[in-house]
Amino acid sequence: LLGAARGCAWAAVYFQEQFLDGANWQKRWVNSEHKPDLGKFKLTAGKFYGDPVRDKGLQTSENSKFYAISSRFKPFSNKGKTLVIQYTVKHEQKIDCGGGYVKIFSSNLDQKNLSGDSPYYIMFGPDICGSETKKVHVILNYKNKPHPIKKPIRCKVDGYTHLYTLIIRPDQTYEVKIDNEVVASGNLEDDLDFLPPRKIKDPTVRKPPDWDDRIQIDDPNDIMPEDWDEPEYIMDTSAEKPEDWDDAVNGGWHYPMVKNPLYRGEWKPRQIDNPNYRGVWPHPQIDNPNYSPDFSIYSYENISIIGLDIWQVRAGTIFDNFLITDDEVYAEDFGDETWGETKGPEKEMNIKQTEEEQERERATEEKYFEQRFKKKLERKKASGKDRAVRNTVEKEEL
Repeated sequence: LLGAARGCAWAAVYFQEQFLDGANWQKRWVNSEHKPDLGKFKLTAGKFYGDPVRDKGLQTSENSKFYAISSRFKPFSNKGKTLVIQYTVKHEQKIDCGGGYVKIFSSNLDQKNLSGDSPYYIMFGPDICGSETKKVHVILNYKNKPHPIKKPIRCKVDGYTHLYTLIIRPDQTYEVKIDNEVVASGNLEDDLDFLPPRKIKDPTVRKPPDWDDRIQIDDPNDIMPEDWDEPEYIMDTSAEKPEDWDDAVNGGWHYPMVKNPLYRGEWKPRQIDNPNYRGVWPHPQIDNPNYSPDFSIYSYENISIIGLDIWQVRAGTIFDNFLITDDEVYAEDFGDETWGETKGPEKEMNIKQTEEEQERERATEEKYFEQRFKKKLERKKASGKDRAVRNTVEKEEL
């Protein structure tokens, strides 16, 4: 484990990747060979950035592809320790559908066979697809089954680099931070369905038969109008039997049925407040005999691999500044010293590029209309000369 000083304390840094040494990242990251047509990653800072070197990361480069890549580090257990997983995501392409999350695996993962079927410990990060799915995944494996968080957490969708942080503590509390600000927190047992509920409804108790929990009832004084009861369909007596109707072939002819214009649907009495309403019956709760606490939900053994196992319709996402540590303060400082220092210049560069592009588009548009105007003017002059020539010829002929 690498040690990183923060004041008098030392943070255990299990994994840290900033892609600052050029092509050497390929020695640390393993591409999966599970499928022959997996998408390729490239190292780049993208079209706009805060720093051309520090902002380089792994970017998806091919549309409509699955991606699978991972990096291994020395195995560790987070038992009795805080676990912090952090990285930056930049959906430069204004992603319409695709994942931006990471997965944490045990040491026995076959990296060259990494796929969506590979068992993982933790899945964390943004996922976007269409207008409905714009969320941050927090999925923890417990007893070989993935358990997603029940709270909705919205991710960022603006195309800039954002910092995502997951903190899992030994007291089984957690926090999700975006850009070093808490967006969700709670208790693992409460917010993910790892265990049976602590309390259940007492199966021996039934609701009293006289308990009225109807909020509204039919008005007993409301009576159906006499002219209401009309059939939905009536015979069209204005119809005439077709001349070519053959009773032997088609059977006896009958008037066709048509929708009754007087039909008003099924009558129902109006609703009124129930004078005997007693509210929702409070079913007595008892301790669940199937519940037993587990204070090790948060912990995993042999944590050893971080991976990107995603699908993207439109490529262009950049992953950078990966960090796995046991120190929340170190992670926050690391985020401020990486994403925090380049986010401002990145936005400025993007705004400048956008303004320049708009200026180019305006210039192109102006040039186009100017050329059209010139051509129109030339055609007008040419047609004027033609008329003058025709007039001269006509006079000469006359």
